[in-house]
Amino acid sequence: MQHGSSSRLRAIFNVTSGNFLEQYDFFLFGLYAKAIGETFFHSDSSYAALMKTFLIFAVSFLMRPIGALVLGPYVDRIGRRKGLMVTLSIMAVGSLLIALTPGYATLGFAATALIFIGRLAQGFSAGVELGGVSVYLSEIAEPHNRGFMTSWQSASQQVAVIFAAVLGYIVSLAFTKAQVDAWAWRIPFFVGCAIIPFIFWLRKSLQETEAFTSRKEHPTTRQILSTLAANWKIVLIGMSMVATTTTMFYFITVYTPTYGKEVLHLTTAESLIATVMVGASNFILLPIGGYLSDKFGRKPLLITTTTLIFITAYPLLNWLTQNISLSHMLMALLWLSLLYSFYNGALVVSLTEMMPSSVRIAGFSVAYSLATSLFGGLTPMIATYLVEQSGSKSMPAFWLMFAAIVSLIATLIVFRQRQSQPTQPTQPPNIKTQLVSSSSH
Repeated sequence: MQHGSSSRLRAIFNVTSGNFLEQYDFFLFGLYAKAIGETFFHSDSSYAALMKTFLIFAVSFLMRPIGALVLGPYVDRIGRRKGLMVTLSIMAVGSLLIALTPGYATLGFAATALIFIGRLAQGFSAGVELGGVSVYLSEIAEPHNRGFMTSWQSASQQVAVIFAAVLGYIVSLAFTKAQVDAWAWRIPFFVGCAIIPFIFWLRKSLQETEAFTSRKEHPTTRQILSTLAANWKIVLIGMSMVATTTTMFYFITVYTPTYGKEVLHLTTAESLIATVMVGASNFILLPIGGYLSDKFGRKPLLITTTTLIFITAYPLLNWLTQNISLSHMLMALLWLSLLYSFYNGALVVSLTEMMPSSVRIAGFSVAYSLATSLFGGLTPMIATYLVEQSGSKSMPAFWLMFAAIVSLIATLIVFRQRQSQPTQPTQPPNIKTQLVSSSSH
């Protein structure tokens, strides 16, 4: 693998292209949740259709841990490049199913089933996509800029959010609300399908990382799973640390259009403008968060941001819901964007550093996908439920606070263990593992 800055820039662009597609489709599903619900579900209640859509959104995340356990060891065994081509192929199948499946009025329950299968395929591939991209970036980075380099995994997702929101805004201008709800919501999905061949071409040019090619041993899937089982505590702590970043991300991006339109009663255009601004803010701030974690350490950012989320989430949303306007929504979301970006900038690289090298993608993917299943993927559904049942528009703040306290406790545990006894990960016989860590962090 070449180490020049230009080759690294190309590698970042090429490897994150699939990450872009994954997040693009996930965001569109949240953006058009109401239209999708009315298209593919038979229900007399708009709330019931929306909840069913968010349920499928959440259930697809349950496939992530399965994808991580099945594909993670496979990628750790065959290599990062080949594995990322596999995840992209599965992701493409899910995208095509969602874009092309006729509605309930045409196919009946079969339409619902096909959408469900498409979402499960996307969840299955996403279970290792984020881990594969993050580890690839971590392994081509230098020790002094590993946080900055890995931050581009999350930054690429923000490009997807911005692109999808802008496209959604154009669709909302070009067609009436009735047309969008009936069929025009599919247009952004078709656009996503159209760029799949280009992303395949980009990923084919990836080179394998030196960290993988230089390994003398490439353990079998059984050995990798044994190592994961032996290090279950590291995976559990990693999952708890990811709780905040995945919950915050899905709240300020995927759920924002629904929150703006259905809860705060802003216009579709206003909700999408807010989403574009959040995506742009995240894109700028995430690399800064990664840089700060390289400069000052992972621990200060992780502790400070989770504490601030816990303290400010409810007052912030309560203030917003008492003073509803686009400008106030932007102010609230940009504050959450700052906290999310700085936390994520330190979190992703910390997770790659925690995992044994021989199971780095599998360990990262299992931890991340479990957190996304139990926290992030449930966020739109839980937020919708909390608002509906309580009658309070600021209740989703308590879900953010819960995730923050879980991550804060996990962060304190992991860094206390590093300081008191910097032990290596547990390993079963005949498996050489290595905890990649930075002594300054």
